[in-house]
Amino acid sequence: MVARHDQATDPVLLDGLLQARRGTAFFARKLNELSDAELDGDSLLPGWTRRHVVAHVGYNARAIARLVEWAATGVETPMYPSVEVRNHEIDFGATLSPIALRNLFDHSAVHLNVEWRDLPADNWHHKVKTVQGRTVPAEETVWMRTREVWVHAVDLDNGATFKDIPAPVLERLLTDITGAWHTRGTDKDLVVEVTGQPSPLIFGDTSSASPTVVSGSLAAIAQWATGRGTDGTTAQRPTMEGGDGESVTPAPPAPAWI
Repeated sequence: MVARHDQATDPVLLDGLLQARRGTAFFARKLNELSDAELDGDSLLPGWTRRHVVAHVGYNARAIARLVEWAATGVETPMYPSVEVRNHEIDFGATLSPIALRNLFDHSAVHLNVEWRDLPADNWHHKVKTVQGRTVPAEETVWMRTREVWVHAVDLDNGATFKDIPAPVLERLLTDITGAWHTRGTDKDLVVEVTGQPSPLIFGDTSSASPTVVSGSLAAIAQWATGRGTDGTTAQRPTMEGGDGESVTPAPPAPAWI
């Protein structure tokens, strides 16, 4: 008998699934607000139209579903044969008719949701491999999808902003991004401070004696860190004399993270 409710039992995982599903619904709403002609317009991503964003999000759901199937069956099913195949798939998807493109998003999202729903609780710990070659437990697929749908809803450039993204999603996103910077060594002397919280959230090279401190609200910092704008940010740069430093508004562009 096919399960009609999530087989997962971990409260943290169930909360993550809720955020992923809410993000999918949010993306769907912003997509449905666009006319077919508006799909041809530019997205916030250089070189990509809105069609490319929708195709990417649709094929991403299929790719993540393959990882969940891997966790369910033990049969290795990679996300994509290669990065080149992934890129070709997105370019092809961007040429689909509007109805086919919308169906791609809708059907792939349903497919992924069913795979998540029916995955036995114990199988969420089974290991799978991302397109970047990282070996992760299947539960990581929930965050992989959450990040995609919320951020790319903003990329549709249809009125969504980072303020629409739930705070827990933004905080984990910043943890991911600053972690990637640290791995690549691009966070040297850079500290990120999220203001407007009960207590400031601090990310980055906190061991630096004279860091450049980039400050802003959670939404503004997440937007800046993902390379999608600098509005609402300020950078405090150290001076040669070791004084209070120079304040720069807005902050300079963030290091690349993907």
